[in-house]
Amino acid sequence: MKTKHKDQLGNTIEINTPPQRIISLVPSQTELLFDLGLDEEIAGITRFCVLPEDKCRKKPKIGGTKKFNFERIEALQPDLVIGNKEENYPEGIQKLREKYPVWMSDLITLEDALGMIEAVGKITGKEPAANNLIAAIRKGFRQLSDFPPIRAAYFIWKNPYMAAGNNTFIHEMMKQCGLINVFADLARYPEVTETRIAAAKPQVILLSSEPFPFGEKEVKEFAALFPTVKIIRVDGRMFSWYGNRLRHSAGYFLSLRKELAK
Repeated sequence: MKTKHKDQLGNTIEINTPPQRIISLVPSQTELLFDLGLDEEIAGITRFCVLPEDKCRKKPKIGGTKKFNFERIEALQPDLVIGNKEENYPEGIQKLREKYPVWMSDLITLEDALGMIEAVGKITGKEPAANNLIAAIRKGFRQLSDFPPIRAAYFIWKNPYMAAGNNTFIHEMMKQCGLINVFADLARYPEVTETRIAAAKPQVILLSSEPFPFGEKEVKEFAALFPTVKIIRVDGRMFSWYGNRLRHSAGYFLSLRKELAK
C-alpha cells in the first residue's frame, strides 16, 4: 500500500508502507532505526554509521554523509532513503530524489528531535516502539532540575577553533544542561580566536569527542591558554545525536553538572 508522508523540510514523499529496503545517511538516525527494530529492513548505511557496532559492521556501506556512492545505492534498490539537512549535501540529496523517496529531517530543538522519532516510527511501521522511546526521553529530561547557570563554550574543531553557536542542536542541549552558551550571539559553528574566547569569559570549556576527537593534549593546551577556566572533555554524541541516544542524554547531563559542581 502506498502512503504519503511529509518530511521536516515540508516535502511530501510517497512510499510503499512499510518500507522493506531503507538506506540511512546519518549515524544518529541509523542508530535510531536499529533501536526501533528495523535490523532486517536496513539495506545500507554510511561508513560513519558505527553504532550499534555489531550490526553496523555487517551492513553495506554507501559512502560518506557528504559523498554518496550512487552505484552502490542503485545496487541496493532502496524503497526509502532517510537523510538530514545539515549532515548531508544538497546536490547528493537532489540526485537521490530523482530516483527514490527521500525523507529528510531538519531539527534544532528537543521537540524537533522527538517529532523526527515520531515521524520515522510512523513511516516505518514502528509507531509503538517510537512512542515508547519518546516517553522515555521525555521522562529523562523532566528529571533535569533548574541548574545554576554556568557560562560555557563548546568546541567541535581544532585548527581553526570552531565552537557551537546558536541555531544548533548542541546549543539547545547546552540549555537543557543549564549552560549559557557564550557564543550564542554567533550563528551555527563559528571560527573563534583565542582573543574572542577570552573576551567571551567562559567559566567552563567543553571539548567534544566529535567530530574532532579532543584528547588530553588539547585539554592541556586550553588549560595553558585559559588557566582560570575549567576544561572538560565531553561525549559529543550526548549533545549532538538526536535519535535514541537522547534516552541517555539527561542522565549524562546530570553527571556532568555534578562534575562541574566539584
